[in-house]
Order: sequence, then C-alpha cells, then structure tokens
Amino acid sequence: MKIEKYTKIKGNKYSVYIDGVAVKLYDDVIVKYELLRKKEISNELFTEITEYNDYLEAYYKALKYITKKLRTEKEIYIYLEKNYEKNVIKETIIKLKKDGYLNEDIYIKSFISDQLILGKMGPNKIISELINLGCNEEKVRNEVAKIEENVWFERIEKIIKKKIRLNKSYGINKLRDKITYELGNIGYYKWMIDEILNNINYDEQDDILIKEYKRVCSKLERKYEGKELELKIITKLLSKGFTYEQIKKVLND
Repeated sequence: MKIEKYTKIKGNKYSVYIDGVAVKLYDDVIVKYELLRKKEISNELFTEITEYNDYLEAYYKALKYITKKLRTEKEIYIYLEKNYEKNVIKETIIKLKKDGYLNEDIYIKSFISDQLILGKMGPNKIISELINLGCNEEKVRNEVAKIEENVWFERIEKIIKKKIRLNKSYGINKLRDKITYELGNIGYYKWMIDEILNNINYDEQDDILIKEYKRVCSKLERKYEGKELELKIITKLLSKGFTYEQIKKVLND
C-alpha cells in the first residue's frame, strides 16, 4: 500500500492519502509508526495503524467527555459503545484509569459532596444513583454512612419548612402526606421525615383553614343549604387534609 501525501487538518490530525484514499490519522500514530519515513506499508501494518488510531480517537473523545464533568467507567462505556469495538473501549478505560482520569473513590466523594452542597437528594437516592452509575455498592454505602444524621435532619427540616410556608390550601393531614411522599421520592427515610414532621409548628393552619372554608362555602352555598351544606363543606375540607375537630371548630365559630 503506497503512502502518497499528508495534509494537515484541524487539531492534531492529518489526512494521509494511501492508495488514493484519504485516511484521517492522529499525529501520534504517524510518529509511533514512523510513517514519514515510509513510502509503502503492508496490509497488516495498515490494519494495526487504523486500530491504534481508533484507540487514540476513543481515548481523546473520552477525555473531552470527562473534562465537562467527572464520569464513571459505566458512563464512559455507554458513551463509546455506539462507535467503537469492545476491545477498543476496554483499552481506553484502562488508559484513563492509569492516567488518573477515572477514579471511582474520587467520583463517589465528589457526587456526594455536590448533592450536599447543591442538590436535594437524601441518602437512599444518592446510594441508588451511584449504584446505577456503576459504582461499587459497598464503597457507596460506606461513604454515605460517614455523613452524620444531623446533616440529613437539617436538610429535611429546611425543605419541610419551605413547603409549609408555601402551602396555601392543604390541611395538616394532606400536607404531611404530600411532604412524606415527595421527600421519600428524593431519597429520605420515612422515620427521618416523621421525626421532623412531628416537631414542626403548624401555627398557620387555622388561617389556611378559614380561607379554604370561605372559598368552599362560597362555592357550595349556591347549590346547598342547611345541614346538607354543612356536610358538603365538611367532606370537602376533610379531603383537603383538615381534621374533623378543626373543621367543627370553624363551623361553630
């Protein structure tokens, strides 16, 4: 196979014309195989050259992918598998680890730190996410276990107080159910949520109930009256999570 000419293209690549066909090769490949000193190459060497070029291309793409944010081995594999053979991906991952770009311990610590500073995930969600990303389960659980419980309690309390502050129409029962469900979905354990909910001040509940009572009453009194109206109001307010005792007190007042 005859090497005819070289044309520099963007980055660290050249178009190398071999038997009239342009083959894009990295300069590292050209140097490694001393192609500038060769006029011809065998079919076997050409195969070896293109395989090594694929490996370099996969490596550089993975490197660029990692520079945007830290990645796991599983993420790199998924990113490369559409365009490269398994053996190329395997060698790429080995080199990335050797060069210090893939480090599971650092990734786990970084992921947890980011969530504690910027995110809202609870311990269970963090563990689940990291395992799904291909991290070692034992390492993940050990790292999460190092975080003191008060850290999680403080985060839960902050989220709950915000949700209570923004609540405009739900009674305590419905509100507690919604908060428990939402916090459970982002990885907080129910016993932690319950402990905070049981010690939260719900002073504004009476104001919310009165507001809802007036709104419901205004709507229903167009159709009902007397005991039937009262029953409809009670049923509607119960569905919004207010307790029967709270509702009766407002009705009596």
